[in-house]
Amino acid sequence: MKNLFAIKQQAFKHLTFSLLALLSVSTYSYAQEADGVKFGIKGGLNLSNFYKTEVGDEKIKPGFNAGVFLKAPIAGEVLSIQPEVLYTLVGSETEYSNFLQGSGKYRFNLGYIQVPILLMVNLGPLNIHAGPYAAFLTNVNIKDVDDDGSIDGVTELNKDKFNSIDYGLAGGLGFDLKGATLGFRYNYGLREVGKDGGISLNGSTNASRLLRDSKNSVFQIYVGFGF
Repeated sequence: MKNLFAIKQQAFKHLTFSLLALLSVSTYSYAQEADGVKFGIKGGLNLSNFYKTEVGDEKIKPGFNAGVFLKAPIAGEVLSIQPEVLYTLVGSETEYSNFLQGSGKYRFNLGYIQVPILLMVNLGPLNIHAGPYAAFLTNVNIKDVDDDGSIDGVTELNKDKFNSIDYGLAGGLGFDLKGATLGFRYNYGLREVGKDGGISLNGSTNASRLLRDSKNSVFQIYVGFGF
């Protein structure tokens, strides 16, 4: 299993580097024809959840996103391509109530290195963007939070129980403000978070059901600064 995981990790790294190298070459070519190539940093708030075909007990969980981007024009000022490399913390929450533990909630935290590749339509200061993303799972843990907000413990989970690669679609709006960008984006995951076979956590039926067949759903608010 570890060898398979290592092979997947190396394959993802090679894919990421290949995509960025290809985009860098394309950026250089287009830069000969148009000004406005921009490199920058960005970060912001995640409001994430799990979704599935049936309604569950999941709730929105806050997290964050941070990383770098490269924006290059491909058709004058109207069309641009923007690859990004981000660390993004997502997940969900579910409540529990039993005799031994009392009442509280489990807060799932999944960290990914995410590479979205976005096509942007620039309409003055407004841009509309959409495209695919791929992401590599780096860490998973679960927090046990009491009703009063205190944390009873943090448990690191076995990543072998989760799919190491996530992918999906992203789209949103951005507003350019003199070197800065304020944006809103939604990420729609297309792959299940957990692997087949289910994930049992401390005997919690809610926790196990939450992860079964669930996919990532993330709303982002971010600020970027270009150079």
